[in-house]
Amino acid sequence: MTRFRISIATVLLSLLGGVVAQDANATRCQADLTPAGAPPNNTKVLILGGGMAGVIAARTLHEQAKPVFGGRMAQTTFGVNGSQYVLEKGPNWVHGTQTGSGAANPVWLLAQKHNLSMVESDLFTNMSFFDYNGPNDYSTAFDASLAAFNNAIVLPGERWQQNKTDLDLRSTYNYMGVAPKTPQEQACEYYQVDYDASQTSILAAAWNYNYTFDPEAGGFSDVDMLCVDQRGFACIVQAEAATFLNMSQVLFKQIVKTTQYNQNGVTVQTTNGHNLTADHPLVTFSAGVLQSTDVVFDPVLPAWKREAISSIEMPVYTKIFLQFEKKFWFDTGVGLYADQQKGRYPIWESLDLPDVFPGSGIIFVTVTGDYANYLEQLNKNITQVQLEVMEVLRRMYPDAPDPIDIWLPMWGRDPLFRGSYSNWGASFVPEHAYNLSVPVNGHLWFAGEATSVKYFGFLHGAYLEGQNAANNIAACIKNPQRCPPTT
Repeated sequence: MTRFRISIATVLLSLLGGVVAQDANATRCQADLTPAGAPPNNTKVLILGGGMAGVIAARTLHEQAKPVFGGRMAQTTFGVNGSQYVLEKGPNWVHGTQTGSGAANPVWLLAQKHNLSMVESDLFTNMSFFDYNGPNDYSTAFDASLAAFNNAIVLPGERWQQNKTDLDLRSTYNYMGVAPKTPQEQACEYYQVDYDASQTSILAAAWNYNYTFDPEAGGFSDVDMLCVDQRGFACIVQAEAATFLNMSQVLFKQIVKTTQYNQNGVTVQTTNGHNLTADHPLVTFSAGVLQSTDVVFDPVLPAWKREAISSIEMPVYTKIFLQFEKKFWFDTGVGLYADQQKGRYPIWESLDLPDVFPGSGIIFVTVTGDYANYLEQLNKNITQVQLEVMEVLRRMYPDAPDPIDIWLPMWGRDPLFRGSYSNWGASFVPEHAYNLSVPVNGHLWFAGEATSVKYFGFLHGAYLEGQNAANNIAACIKNPQRCPPTT
């Protein structure tokens, strides 16, 4: 029976998992996760990265043979003394659960296994509407935008069968004669896709949506579950790692400097001077890190791999958290704001809800695209951020007081991630998505949410890609004839 020695180098992960609340359950997430032993070396498999894809890949191999895990599943403790809460800097939701006995979202199953506290979010009907003049019920326009999106994601299948090129979502709306014209309609369109429609492939968006939310297309369900667990969302990764991982297999707080590879294996060099060798390293870095020059591959990756990496986008998705003495805003879960400048602090979500964090006085606003990049340039100039955010909130509520606390992450500037999650722009070429996950030289493997054709950008995409890569590595070790070609 073939046995594997597995090492997990949590590369570029000095703050993995963020802050974990010190409650009765907090230690259960990190049980037996105290680093011990000498750095792993001369291994059969070396996994680079400790997020969802990395941990699930390690677990899958184990089943066949910063000092906490989590990756972009990161938390922060937010709020003034006496009113603090563990909030999610990154993923908040399990998107899609299970319909009857149909396909189940593996992250949903993992959350249930580790007793993660969640509440269902109604992100499309439990809403309030505002614009630059204050409250304004444009729910009819919102319903029309929902219908436009649902009609738009049918079109790619027809075009695909006819061998027609991909379109961006904005072009699709123009083609259908339903392009938004007013600020209110533009805000509704923005809400459907998170980013500017001109930056979103309609083909990729259709696959992404249907395979997650539409059970008839093989998806899970249209249910969104919000994590409210004060151990943090990353607890499910940490707790899962604790079920199988020997910490002598882990090297924390290292930054990969160079990855040298050839047909015989790979040597990974860290900035702290470690040289780690392996037959089969699995790279689970984000697409943003792969696109940067932070990690040098020697020799350079082949042109087909570099083209695939360059083709996907790694935009920034920024949540700005604000805490007030008491709640004064809408009782719905979401407030949509339409500004004369599209994308200007548009999506407001309340956490001061009976089944979330009642009495917390916390609300957050999400920005993406150009506005998120602008905030990155401000480099956490909290005074300026607060001025701009409060200008919008006071258009919604003129008597809104100043917040007592404010905080936001910087995903784009963070060398651990270089962005929030992946997104395919038009014209999307499925071959690029396939090539993202294809191993290089028969030894250098890749996995992560970005390598998923169906589930890019989703946490379950990272889970399934890590699992799939690990199964392929295991098959290769057991039977060399099943190894990929040396390309």
